[in-house]
Amino acid sequence: MGAVLATNSPQAASNVVADTAAASIPVINRNDPVENEYYKVLVDDDTAEKEVLGWMNDADGFAKAGGGGSTLTLNLKIQQRLDGIKREYEDFVELHPRHVNIRLAFGSFLNDNRDDEGAFTQWEAARQLAPTNPAAWNNLGNYYAHRGPFTNALAYYDKAIELNPSQAVYYHNLAAAVYLFRSAAREYYHLDEAQVFDKAQALYRQAIKLDPDNFILYTDFAQSFYGTDPPRWEDGLAAWTEALKLARDEVEREGVYLQMAHIQLELGQYDQARSDLDVVTNANYASLKVPLERDLNKAPAKAKTNAPTPADGGK
Repeated sequence: MGAVLATNSPQAASNVVADTAAASIPVINRNDPVENEYYKVLVDDDTAEKEVLGWMNDADGFAKAGGGGSTLTLNLKIQQRLDGIKREYEDFVELHPRHVNIRLAFGSFLNDNRDDEGAFTQWEAARQLAPTNPAAWNNLGNYYAHRGPFTNALAYYDKAIELNPSQAVYYHNLAAAVYLFRSAAREYYHLDEAQVFDKAQALYRQAIKLDPDNFILYTDFAQSFYGTDPPRWEDGLAAWTEALKLARDEVEREGVYLQMAHIQLELGQYDQARSDLDVVTNANYASLKVPLERDLNKAPAKAKTNAPTPADGGK
């Protein structure tokens, strides 16, 4: 929702840090009036999110059908709807400032709507109120992963794992942070470059062990093999092969085939690369598919050019 309202998206350190800060609507004690009030805020938030997404989808469909439409009007409508939800959060926090879960949920709402500093304020308040709550540490880790200092992100994700070692997303977030912020990770953990990669991939594997059907997690893991020196192409291909089994629709499957074709091209597996590229038909992937096809068409000729010359008399 926030992406529609923002004229400029904030600079994100990573698209793979799993910003799963938002809380699902919990089971509560319905005999507690404060918890009922808290529950109502979450339900209203969820309802507003669905309404806004519906407005956006309707506007997109209308535009694709050739209709007109005012982005300014849509943005204003969305902003007014979200402002009402924000006031509900603010009113609850004013009445119940020590309610940890509303602080976490309010922070997630603000984060989703591009108010990073507001989200930080709420999550930090939750951490101060409940220092053993792992969600507060994880959410603050997300903040630092996008804004720095990156060593703070590592420390906060570590703390979340310490407090709840069975939550896959905490390992996923830390793995992504270690992989992306390698210089900070080397300093923080006192590791060399190779050890940093090994640590990131060990964290990914632990996350996968806890959440083996998570497609996004598997794709992040597969991409991590590109960053080694030299890249671990075979390991990456094996990971993408596993990710393919988890793809939820044709768009995701074709995206995986593109990645596999890229690696196969690197490995000289030209026939298989061509076969995988042939599967990709979605027009949205054209900008990625075309250069791969171009490189693939040049590759066999280049391989022949670079082939060793037979020794004299070897006819």
